[in-house]
Amino acid sequence: MKPAAFKYVRVDSVEAALSALEQYGSDAKILAGGQSLVPMMNFRIAQPSVLVDINPVNEIDFIRAENGWLCIGARTRQTTLEKNPDVNQKCPLLAAAVKWIGHPQIRNRGTLGGSLVHGDPTAELALVATLLDARLVIRSTAKSRTVGPADFFDGFMSTRITETEILTEVRYPAAPPGSGYGFHELCIRQGDFAVVAAAVQFTADDVGLCTEARVAVSGAGPKPLRIPAAEKILAGSDASAAVLDAAAACVPAELQPMSDLKGSEAYRREMARIFVRRALADAWSMAREKR
Repeated sequence: MKPAAFKYVRVDSVEAALSALEQYGSDAKILAGGQSLVPMMNFRIAQPSVLVDINPVNEIDFIRAENGWLCIGARTRQTTLEKNPDVNQKCPLLAAAVKWIGHPQIRNRGTLGGSLVHGDPTAELALVATLLDARLVIRSTAKSRTVGPADFFDGFMSTRITETEILTEVRYPAAPPGSGYGFHELCIRQGDFAVVAAAVQFTADDVGLCTEARVAVSGAGPKPLRIPAAEKILAGSDASAAVLDAAAACVPAELQPMSDLKGSEAYRREMARIFVRRALADAWSMAREKR
């Protein structure tokens, strides 16, 4: 199939984009990388009357480190996240997770903001934002607001951004000294959407105890989920094999998976436990090496 007819509006600034959204309202959609929107239009799942093309808007294509945060413009390409030295140094989990997104051709066009606003519950970038409690900067013509993942991801393919707003920036806390990460994803074929994925970040002190643990899972509910029960077990522990086993064992009860053609509810719960356990091992091994 081909998309329904639409009007094409190309803008070169955030202000012009916001003005177009104010003018066309719910009839308009933002076009950045188009890696999610265009296929949906081709199948006529989405039928916007107006496409507002923000590809010329260079002001939201940036990466900079500021006061313990890594600030990234929403139009930044995913391949840039994968290769940028600041991302690899300040937020290496983000760089590692991006490698799991589709294929190089997808990452060459796909953008950070486009993936997050799309709200796919299996998206790698949504999982990392949830794990790290990223700050998302959203602008309208009237104001700018900053929210966390809990106030941004609303449910399956749903985010709390209005039709006259644009996500302009995402801020990630820089990885603390002595931290390690783990990221594991189960998919049927390389480049497919994840069945489940697990992300972990550990911080170890000088005597080998865990000072902070973050654990999150995607693909097992309507949006990525932090696992506070696992984090509580890990914090202050020596992260022994028994402790990691106990943290992973509490994961299935925290999830809200659905059965589909890729796997049953029970399968997703068990795979989430296994993949969290693998991510925990990787993260703790890395954290110990950095002590």
